[in-house]
Amino acid sequence: MRFASLFLAGLVVFAPAVSASAQATAYPNQPPLLLGAAWYPEQWPESQWEPDLALMEAAHIHLVRLGEFAWSTMEPSEGHYNFDWLDRAIALAAKHHIAIVLGTPTAAPPAWLTTKYPETLRIDEDGRRDEHGNRQQFSFASERYRKFAHDIAEQMAIRYGRNPNVVGWQLDNEYANDSFDPEAKAQFHAWLQKKYGTIDNLNKRWATAYWSQTYDNFDEIPARDNNENPALLLDWKRFVSDTWESYSQNQIDAIRPHADPRQFITTNTMGWFDGFDEYTVHSNLDIAAWDDYIGSGNYDPADNAARHDLTRGYKRKNFWVMETEPAFVNWRPTNTPLDKGQVRDMAWQSIGHGADAVEYWQWRAAPNGQEEYHGVLAGIDGKPVPVYDEVKQVGEEFEKAGPALSGTSPHASVAILNSYDSRWAIDFQRHSAKFDPVAELVAFYRPLRDQTQSVDVISPDAPLDQYKLVVAPALNVLSQATADHLIAWVKQGGHLVLGPRSGMKNEYNALNPQRQPGPLVDFLGGNVSQFYALDTEVPVSGDLGTGTASIWAETISPASPDTQVLLRYGPSNGWLDGQPAVLTRSVGKGSITYIGAWLDPALLSKFTAYFVQQSGVQPILPGVPDGVEVAQRSGEQNAGAKKSVIILINHTTANQHVALPQTMTDLLSADHASANSVDLPKYGVAVFQK
Repeated sequence: MRFASLFLAGLVVFAPAVSASAQATAYPNQPPLLLGAAWYPEQWPESQWEPDLALMEAAHIHLVRLGEFAWSTMEPSEGHYNFDWLDRAIALAAKHHIAIVLGTPTAAPPAWLTTKYPETLRIDEDGRRDEHGNRQQFSFASERYRKFAHDIAEQMAIRYGRNPNVVGWQLDNEYANDSFDPEAKAQFHAWLQKKYGTIDNLNKRWATAYWSQTYDNFDEIPARDNNENPALLLDWKRFVSDTWESYSQNQIDAIRPHADPRQFITTNTMGWFDGFDEYTVHSNLDIAAWDDYIGSGNYDPADNAARHDLTRGYKRKNFWVMETEPAFVNWRPTNTPLDKGQVRDMAWQSIGHGADAVEYWQWRAAPNGQEEYHGVLAGIDGKPVPVYDEVKQVGEEFEKAGPALSGTSPHASVAILNSYDSRWAIDFQRHSAKFDPVAELVAFYRPLRDQTQSVDVISPDAPLDQYKLVVAPALNVLSQATADHLIAWVKQGGHLVLGPRSGMKNEYNALNPQRQPGPLVDFLGGNVSQFYALDTEVPVSGDLGTGTASIWAETISPASPDTQVLLRYGPSNGWLDGQPAVLTRSVGKGSITYIGAWLDPALLSKFTAYFVQQSGVQPILPGVPDGVEVAQRSGEQNAGAKKSVIILINHTTANQHVALPQTMTDLLSADHASANSVDLPKYGVAVFQK
């Protein structure tokens, strides 16, 4: 049944607010998988709207996001609102069976606001105040700006909060820039005082006797994001995270009292971006959503998959892709396109990792502006560009497979811990320029994903009961509370693997007195005696094989008779020669392992395979060819019966044959035929239901 049935019915009995259910929205009778695009009707004559929407409908697009950059159109002067055009745009979209995600327009304030109230503009760390133009030029801490943001969000919610065509809200757009204006600094000082109570306590925790940094009062403390006391830098990032959370709450408070409980509230984030702690910022949002751009000239399926799993981990449930690229972007040095077929590949990878909606940015080329060269689905003339047909195919396939995927989500027995505190702490003091904590996380993710075919990326504080294997690639900041959390899980039978630089710091970004891995030293039965930055490769060998270490190496001293050495360094600089590089210790039915070196990919893959086997994790579909990704979503259907859908994606340019474990239903075939194997062409996709 199409959207029109719901629209004509009007408001029905309210369902609960968005829950852990896999369904993207809580409205009935909507396609379980939504294909969408960002649409900006305010940029075009109204005569162009219906042709645009008709072309969207023909591509099986059931969703548009609009409004997120339209503040000057919604509120052309202070306190004077104009929503008539938005009324017509939403109604016309509904006529074409297209639902709406409304964006609050606060990422791009109007000129009347920034001219009359220049104090709302952000100030960078060098003291320069932003000017009007571009976007994101506001101060996230400005109370005056928040009042205007609250007012425009409230006016929108009053008008559209009960509109059955509006399924959700996106707050702002791509939170990013912090501010160092006087108001932000005063809030930072108040935040510190609330946390530490007294300046003496702060001085003690920050060890401010170093370089005579001791403070007499909180107002003396600078606000900086680099080249400062490591404790200050870490607390600044935490303050920024809390400030963005409260920035969201300001608009949530404006929207929620007027909104249908079925309308979710989210914002769109940016993958590996770490300007703030995503777990903090998502704490008051209903679902997670992110903007899936490949980031470099070449599509890396493993890195892209990791970012999907990262986003799913923010709320530990299904998410939306709020933006993705229609073949290419405009902001890289050379904006090469995805290969033909890879747009579909990326769309289905999103679904395999738990997305319930995929939206393209943007629908139609803008008549002017900073992103004129960005990829689109329709050109400046309103006619389809070449990638339109591929997106149309995706839309057709979403409709075919959607009912089987309704109410399903990915499930994993393996988790990787992602700690923003640790990422920040390492980046503040790299010591080895190439030690990128994200690159180290992805280095572990690649083989684990290949070997198990399902991996969660979660906060160190998340529940661990469902996991058999947990890997912490560089858990640099490790508090006693987090250590206790991990110890309790291992004692219950879990297998914990720590990567290099783990446990070096406590929650104040100070060195743990036990050395590494800090509060886990006794549990491991050993500690790191010294760490070394490497500029050349060092040989390593052990029972699991031989290889090399690069970038980083730690010597680890066993201190317990039941702690085993799995890997040692070969001859190199003398300090490392013959020293242990990997320790492991069994604890009851579980184990703890410390890997003290950045291992080469082949050797790391042998280690992850060993840990996977040790923990008893089985792949979803064994024996698939290299380059073929396997994803599984499962859930309950009527009468409590289980259903399972497997998605296969050939990321290679060669044909690949995949044998299925049993006869399954091909959801993308015209007649839902049965099959026990499939041949995947270049960038081919297949979707099967057990």
